Amino acid sequence: MSTIPSILIKNADLVSDGVIRAADVLIRHGRIDRIDNTIDAQADIVIDADGKALLPGMIDCHVHFREPGLTHKGDMQSESRAAAAGGVTSVMEMPNTSPPSVTNERLEEKFTIAAQKMAVNYSFYLGAALNNLDEVKAVDPKNVCGVKVYMGSSTGDMLVDRFQTLDDLFRECPINLAAHCEDSGIIKKHEDIFRELHGDETPFAAHPHIRSEEACYRSSALAVELASKHGTRLHVLHISTARELELFDGGTARISSPRENEFYIERDETVRKITAEACIHHLYFDSTAYETKGALVKCNPAIKRASDRAALQRGLLTDRIDTIGTDHAPHTLQEKQGTYWTAPSGMPVIQSVLPAILEHFHSGLLSLETIVAKIAHNPARIFNVKERGFIREGYWADLVLVDLNKPQTVAKENILYKCGWSPFEGVTFRSSVDTTIVSGQIAWQNGKINGAVLGQRLEFDR
Repeated sequence: MSTIPSILIKNADLVSDGVIRAADVLIRHGRIDRIDNTIDAQADIVIDADGKALLPGMIDCHVHFREPGLTHKGDMQSESRAAAAGGVTSVMEMPNTSPPSVTNERLEEKFTIAAQKMAVNYSFYLGAALNNLDEVKAVDPKNVCGVKVYMGSSTGDMLVDRFQTLDDLFRECPINLAAHCEDSGIIKKHEDIFRELHGDETPFAAHPHIRSEEACYRSSALAVELASKHGTRLHVLHISTARELELFDGGTARISSPRENEFYIERDETVRKITAEACIHHLYFDSTAYETKGALVKCNPAIKRASDRAALQRGLLTDRIDTIGTDHAPHTLQEKQGTYWTAPSGMPVIQSVLPAILEHFHSGLLSLETIVAKIAHNPARIFNVKERGFIREGYWADLVLVDLNKPQTVAKENILYKCGWSPFEGVTFRSSVDTTIVSGQIAWQNGKINGAVLGQRLEFDR
């Protein structure tokens, strides 16, 4: 660590721990050494942040980087570099690669690859399957972010739709359980209806009707019921409907315990074990996007009505939604050219995530303090990420410097995804990512990636 250049950030508008203040930040050996009104110290690199906001880097708890096995779509290097360009400094990557990460041995193989390729900090989920409970019970809580369960919506061995298997999983899982909730029986019924009506001409606008509100609600309700029964640390991913918000408690989350990283609710001072995520595409698009973008905005769960989008946005303010993620899931354009039935679900969004979220700041919906809570503080609290997610002395320097007054247009020539496209192409955001610092190293600055920077494996204070 002694070889990492020191960095002095001057004149920043620092946003952390619910406040905004003018401050200088000194980074040494990869960590935040000092925060003060004015710092006069020697540093290898000096950044003048005058007029810019300094935020904790985003911790994205939900990405698909496609490695191993699906690297024609994306890989750890290409997608993590796009993440750094989007202000993301840490990611938690999903297990549905090829082969799927359903054993601890396969999980460690991914960590070995990541150590040589990831431009941001990283962890990986172990995948739950119908017959791998022993693997789940053996997972290391200090070195693995969580276990991912596909409750009724996946393919192959990772579809877990037997009640007894789910009940056992929720009872025995020793760490955070992240759930994709859609009911496959309801989806199948709707698929049959639309195949009968439209066949191969089924429009993409049918997607939110096929993967419906009821399919989402019924599965999410089961997950919450099981977590409540067993005391499971459950994080329900990509909530997409207003109705699902009824399942989650509101209230102001705060730290209020001897263990600094525990996640408490101001209302009753008890640990909130059941939390929820909204993804940027569900907060930005609504079902009218299918008319112009078609397969490019096909994702699971589906983007739904404008009223659902508005409810999710309100859920950020009432704390029924705890985190914002991306569900970054690249596919090639050729793959996306198929019919409704053959075009895969998922889209690449991570490079645009922070500018897209900041549109809600510019519109007056979200404060910078709230945005920071949803993208950094709460992910760190919920998953007990060690010494990251806040701008605090002694913590790792995972930081993003944002120019709130510099517009940025998404275009093919500035997209870093291996697949080469974005559903945001042509959109001009009012903010841009100026500099991203990963574990004390400048990974992105002046529109360029620093290819020499590698992230670190995340550790968890459990």
